[in-house]
Amino acid sequence: MVFSSLLFLFLFLPAVLLVYFCSPWRMKNLILFVFSLLFYAWGEPVYIVIMLLSTVTDYSFGLLLSRPKLRPIQRKWIVIASVIVNLSLLSYFKYADFLIHNVNALLGTHIPLTDLPLPIGISFYTFQSMSYIIDVYKGKAKAQRNWIDFGTFVALFPQLVAGPIVQYSTLAEQLRSRKVSVELFAEGIRRFIMGLAKKVLLANNIGLLWHTISNSNMDTMPILTAWLGIIAFAFQIYFDFSGYSDMAIGLGLMFGFRFNENFNKPYTSQSITDFWRRWHISLSTWFRDYVYIPLGGNRRGGLIQLRNILIVWLLTGIWHGASWNFLLWGLYFGVILIIEKWRMLAILQRLPRWVRHVYALILILIGWVLFAFDQFPAMLHYLRAMVGLNGQPLWNTDTLYMTYTNAILLLVLAVASLPTDKLRRDYNQTLQLGWYTVLFFLSVAYLVDATFNPFLYFRF
Repeated sequence: MVFSSLLFLFLFLPAVLLVYFCSPWRMKNLILFVFSLLFYAWGEPVYIVIMLLSTVTDYSFGLLLSRPKLRPIQRKWIVIASVIVNLSLLSYFKYADFLIHNVNALLGTHIPLTDLPLPIGISFYTFQSMSYIIDVYKGKAKAQRNWIDFGTFVALFPQLVAGPIVQYSTLAEQLRSRKVSVELFAEGIRRFIMGLAKKVLLANNIGLLWHTISNSNMDTMPILTAWLGIIAFAFQIYFDFSGYSDMAIGLGLMFGFRFNENFNKPYTSQSITDFWRRWHISLSTWFRDYVYIPLGGNRRGGLIQLRNILIVWLLTGIWHGASWNFLLWGLYFGVILIIEKWRMLAILQRLPRWVRHVYALILILIGWVLFAFDQFPAMLHYLRAMVGLNGQPLWNTDTLYMTYTNAILLLVLAVASLPTDKLRRDYNQTLQLGWYTVLFFLSVAYLVDATFNPFLYFRF
């Protein structure tokens, strides 16, 4: 089940809202937990066992950590055991076939692949569950003794399958006490509709252009066609993922939860350092808090800091998928971030704003090529097309046609990537109501004729 489906919009969501608001407070987390399990089991009834196993394991480890007479070394071993269990589950389902395939290629063996489908959202809920144990260990949160409350934290359907990754310390108090006002609920609806429109009206439509270009003959692809294609992919993945995050945050508000923001206009960045403060903020924050800082961060000298940056970005790359291109993508951004910290940021500050912006966008778009192609030959062909090494002209009639037919959509995407919060605040309530009503009905009209349209980040 996906948020951008008629089933969710007109059956599941009304049902859970009705039952939730008709229930007494002591039942509300149980209602959310049960409906969250139903939401997850709708598409993968078998793999709900994996999520429940992770939930029960970390709940039990949390109770062990709460024992007052534990020695420090015992507490450390409890955390290590939790991390091993969680990462073992994640690694088996996400990386086992990748490892087997590479061992077979390297050693000439014939170990059979598991061919297990990846449980949806496992990368997200595993990191959330791990954050609980680490937060309890560090004293940032108390161990949760109510299993239903903890299960609600792990399985909460608004951000279960594609984030934002919510750290337990952020949500602990809200699990115990939260209030929903008319204003908060209305803001949740507005945020959800905006995310829905981003997904179905913007991301899905510009994705058609990327699909057309990426599946064409790269040997005869003009330079500007290649750039047009990767710009289309950049818009698609941004509006797809930020649209999901908006919907998740909006749904959270409807139930009284306040999730942290996951995007902050990343395509307005003026450096790669700035970009990664704005893109997938919850993932960057998770790696900063639970990997980079525990490794020493920037407190132990320049070489250790560079090592820590590379470790974080190699892990960030492989977190996105079991493929060498993701590892290369993580290494690519890790190296750029090291160069920027070493000297480049100081140089950039002396350049005009537009130059810094172009610099960042070019590097971001190259990074998306590494991200989009999991086969190195196709990736290299596309990069060659972008710089004209395939011997093709700057453009052809197909380039002009695709640009012309998508010009309005590209303009809307570009404007929507800019900060527009102040403009929305200046509208009166009547205009806002009309605007969001139109967006909702346009989105529903699109979904009536659309096929299944999962979010891109579901596969991570």
